[in-house]
Amino acid sequence: MKSKILLILFILGLGVSIGEAAHVYQTPKAFVADAFNGKPPKAKALWLTRKIAPTIQQILHHAYIKKRVRYWPKDHRSVWVLQETGKEKLITVGIVVDQAKIQQIKVLEFRESRGDEIRHAFFTDQFIGAKLEKKSRLDRHIDGISGATLSVSAMKKLARMALYLDSVIHEK
Repeated sequence: MKSKILLILFILGLGVSIGEAAHVYQTPKAFVADAFNGKPPKAKALWLTRKIAPTIQQILHHAYIKKRVRYWPKDHRSVWVLQETGKEKLITVGIVVDQAKIQQIKVLEFRESRGDEIRHAFFTDQFIGAKLEKKSRLDRHIDGISGATLSVSAMKKLARMALYLDSVIHEK
């Protein structure tokens, strides 16, 4: 009897840990390689200095989780792998910016229990061609997804952040 109870508790515990596991749709390394047809340039790091950090904080409504951001530049294209909290956990997103417009945005890793619909093309395709307007706003409306409000918000923030960071590296 005791072993049956332990087995049930183990199975229930396993279910909880499985529910909390991250869903990896693509690794950052594979995303970057795909963005450059298998030949990615060397990664660079952009320090979020006193000049850059306030705009990032305005976009995210908080300071970014890291002091520097890695990116992969080539000509007028840059690739960013960024993270933002959805409701409670980080969402990892890959963003390709080409000539100051979003060319691709993809959820790479999703850790939340709800809201993973943001990974589908019906949602991400809205970002293609988007650029930044004044006050770090997207130039278009992005339709939300019922039940995924915070995940949608995280994606919009990361899109704005990538476009802003792309403008920073190209103004140098």
